[in-house]
Amino acid sequence: MVPVVGGDSGGGVSASALRLTPQRRAVLDVVAQSQDHPTAGQVLDRVRERVEGVGAATVYRTLALLVESGQVAELRLGQGQALRYDHSVHRHDHLVCTGCGQVQDAQVRLDAGALAELEEETSFTVAGYDVQLHGRCARCAAQDNAKESDQ
Repeated sequence: MVPVVGGDSGGGVSASALRLTPQRRAVLDVVAQSQDHPTAGQVLDRVRERVEGVGAATVYRTLALLVESGQVAELRLGQGQALRYDHSVHRHDHLVCTGCGQVQDAQVRLDAGALAELEEETSFTVAGYDVQLHGRCARCAAQDNAKESDQ
């Protein structure tokens, strides 16, 4: 059985050792209540709606600490894309819209036989995986179809 990428922080700051100041709590709450996998800038804007005077550096440092402690997942969704943050640190995959940038959670099941065959063919031992499927969300696909029918 191949292990999968999940919420293991790999060391560093433990969740229990991280002191949650009101500012850090606000950052954690914003990410925990977000279903849209916000960027750091979006987290900053949402935190500032809750707590006046919170600086960008505080939010960025807190996001890094929350990722390091395994309470929040950091998503790298492609070259040139802003990092996104996910409240779910358990193994799951993502659908990424190439039109609007929307990110949705998904569960992709990879066949264990295919993974074993890949390891055999490449002599590469798979320690984990995460899947990102890039395409068009329903809204962007509908806009594309509307443009095509107008032509």
